[in-house]
Amino acid sequence: MLIPHGAVIALVDGEDWQVFRNAGTEATPELTALQTPELVEENFGSGGRHATSSANPSGNQRDEDAHAAAVGEWLNKQVQDHKIEQLVVIATPRTLGELRHYYSKAVQSALLGELSKDLIGRQPADILAALQAK
Repeated sequence: MLIPHGAVIALVDGEDWQVFRNAGTEATPELTALQTPELVEENFGSGGRHATSSANPSGNQRDEDAHAAAVGEWLNKQVQDHKIEQLVVIATPRTLGELRHYYSKAVQSALLGELSKDLIGRQPADILAALQAK
């Protein structure tokens, strides 16, 4: 996957996230870490689909869903305010599925691609290698 200059790459898992921007070119991308904004994780609306039970024992599922919702809302706002023009999302499989519920039409248009993988905490070279392998 080619990453245009200025494109934003968001890495997300169930409890953490990171944001990078391509400061290089498509031919020679160079990811620069951006300050990761603090999120208000209070949207537990999707948690109704993931009630805790013997079939789904994870008590933290609602917190993970709220985290995905907060990231989705932040991305929507950034795209709406024209602070993000092109976007790549890399997220753990479950988080990616939950994030998709929150993508606005504008985010869907700005989205260059998605990668279902856990790359939180990895070096920019590892992130680029995963994207180029896609």
